[in-house]
Amino acid sequence: MPFIQINLIEGRPPEKIKALIENITDTVVETLDAPKQSVRVMVSEIPKTHWGIAGVPASERK
Repeated sequence: MPFIQINLIEGRPPEKIKALIENITDTVVETLDAPKQSVRVMVSEIPKTHWGIAGVPASERK
């Protein structure tokens, strides 16, 4: 059973997350010949205060 975990900075609309899940699932099915019902995708949205870029929280970057 393929399990795909994606971490993103928070802030994307739900329809974008839904599209991401659908597209990743389709890619796994096509690439691995996995049955669609066996594919699991987990999207975690991380607060900008908890995501560091070059030593600085994303919430403080411009």
